[in-house]
Amino acid sequence: MIVRRSAAVLAATAVIGTAFAPAALAADSSPSPSASQAIPSGLYGSTDPTYDGVWRQSLALLAQDTVGVKPAAKAVDWLTGQQCASGAFAPYRADATAKCDAKTMVDTNNTAAAVQALAALGGHDTETGKAVAWLKSVQNKDGGWGYVAGGASDANSTSVVIGALAAAGEKPANVSQGGKSPYDALVTLSIACEGEGSGGGFAFQPDKKGKLAANADATAAAVLGSLGKGFVTTHGKTSTSGYVCGATEKLTPAEAARNGASYLSNALNGTPYLKSAMPGAKDQPDYGNTADAVVALASDGWTEDTQKPLAWLEKNYGAWAAKAGPAAYAQLIFAAHATGTDPRDFGGADLVKQLGATGPATDASDHSAAASDEKKDEKKKDDDKGLGVWWIVGVGLVAGIGIGFLISGRNKKQQL
Repeated sequence: MIVRRSAAVLAATAVIGTAFAPAALAADSSPSPSASQAIPSGLYGSTDPTYDGVWRQSLALLAQDTVGVKPAAKAVDWLTGQQCASGAFAPYRADATAKCDAKTMVDTNNTAAAVQALAALGGHDTETGKAVAWLKSVQNKDGGWGYVAGGASDANSTSVVIGALAAAGEKPANVSQGGKSPYDALVTLSIACEGEGSGGGFAFQPDKKGKLAANADATAAAVLGSLGKGFVTTHGKTSTSGYVCGATEKLTPAEAARNGASYLSNALNGTPYLKSAMPGAKDQPDYGNTADAVVALASDGWTEDTQKPLAWLEKNYGAWAAKAGPAAYAQLIFAAHATGTDPRDFGGADLVKQLGATGPATDASDHSAAASDEKKDEKKKDDDKGLGVWWIVGVGLVAGIGIGFLISGRNKKQQL
């Protein structure tokens, strides 16, 4: 997902100029804050938020809500304070009191992520309503969205917007331009099953010649999008045993999603993890994409195919998540949630606690934990009450036993 966002930013450079290209690379390398920049107290993470502030905040809040944790009020306020009057969100606005203008780089990905988080938390209908209205206003004629308004539609951006629409109570299929819905846009990015090494997958965008090349990052996003789901989902119930990528004259969104899941399953067949697909990157495990693939596979019912990559993540995620920060912990929580795995015992570690440590203290602890503690307190009170009675009885018995010893062994035996 972190890689997914960087890929979207790279694509956006075609629209907003090459001066923004370094931002895409910096976003994925977790830059440190400059000496003159202080991290806002309500923001999750300790790295420079210039390119991912709203994104990581949204995922962190959504992950906490998913596991029943109430985020700190100032964390939620920070996110809502980042919204422009138009309804859109930029990655980060250092001075949230200043009005957004033409130079404010708002985008669909941060806006859609914020909608998913705020909709889940509840009580933010005004903010989500304005954001959804803005997203609708920048929908492309093919039914999809690019990273920035006016940019060519891509699988990742279209999918995260679908998740936002669904979270806000909209029916994505009814949100259209020129008679095209976002599902139509995704289907056009699905690659035919007979494609060499990429059959069934999704492309991020067509290349300059209009050709499609699948990558796992776009595919993981598009599987969720094609199913009308957001970052948070539970595992599907459809049987996938023996499924072979299917080809029909015109794919339905569900069929495209199934083919995409098949592609991910095949990609994970040789190793329990996906490899980095970023241009110029070394051939290495892609933790974030692997976590996203687990969510995508689970959402379409490919539960058996999630077991090995999930086990690999449980064993190996530590160093990556510690460096990548709150968004990484959120991705892992989403993967755990989608597969029915306990995020508080993820390879022996507590993801919820680790995520919480990257941001402000929560206003209230985990609801389920609080309920459990309340029951423990009640039980303790009952035990204490009982203890008072049994203490008196116990003292009496001990006294009786002692007296019995003094009187005779026979009397002691009778008292016992």
